[in-house]
Amino acid sequence: MKIKFYGTRGSIPVCDRDFLEFGGNTTCIKITRDNGRIAIIDAGTGIRQLGMDLIEEGFHQDRLFIGFTHFHWDHIQGFPFFEPGYNPDLVINVLAMGKERTIENLQDIFKGQMKEEYFPVPLKSMGAKFNFIQPSENELSINGSVIRVIKQNHPGDSYGYRIDDNGKACVFCTDLEHGESVLPEIVEFCTGADILEHEAQYTTAQLKENLGWGHSSFEQAIEVAQRAGVKKLVITHHDPDHNDAILAKYEKECQEIFPNCVFAREGMELEA
Repeated sequence: MKIKFYGTRGSIPVCDRDFLEFGGNTTCIKITRDNGRIAIIDAGTGIRQLGMDLIEEGFHQDRLFIGFTHFHWDHIQGFPFFEPGYNPDLVINVLAMGKERTIENLQDIFKGQMKEEYFPVPLKSMGAKFNFIQPSENELSINGSVIRVIKQNHPGDSYGYRIDDNGKACVFCTDLEHGESVLPEIVEFCTGADILEHEAQYTTAQLKENLGWGHSSFEQAIEVAQRAGVKKLVITHHDPDHNDAILAKYEKECQEIFPNCVFAREGMELEA
């Protein structure tokens, strides 16, 4: 599998010359399987550039899965700007897996954010055919890949995703608050992953000041990676107040503890 980051920022996009290295768009990841098929996790503002890149690259899939961790605005606000969503020949499967999901109607979330009070084009006029899929299972097999999710501690709920494909495993845990100690069920979920993308919006000191906001610290992300025996840790969902200089400093400190650790940057590609 190949992973490409199109959005690495948490909470709100930022645009400033001091945020160029790590990027200012909110969460969006492209996953390319060994057979060339593409899937997406989350539709933050980074999905706009992802869509343009797909068109430029001659994207030709007739079906596309977009899996969602949850529906806070920084994870869906790019959806109306995803250009392939206006292609009438494309079927887009909007996927929200997981037991205990509190949402009642998945389609209404996207219809709501595209009401005329907020956006000039309604969902029904985008062009692509949308299937809104909300299975109650925590595990599915899709086109030969095994997709698993785990419920995470976050206001409004969020779900971590694990994709096992062709002997490789990639885990994406964002918008997750462990609490005073790392959650053992998250460690188990991440065990043996080739790539773990784990959010870390805060330092330890900042985490104490923001209890209940639903996020993790750098130290907690590293502890999960160490205990789960993952091969590579990617820290993402950067705080909008953390500019390039701050993130570079924290990245160096994290690498001293867990050498095979990197902070996510927009446009960065990794292969599991």
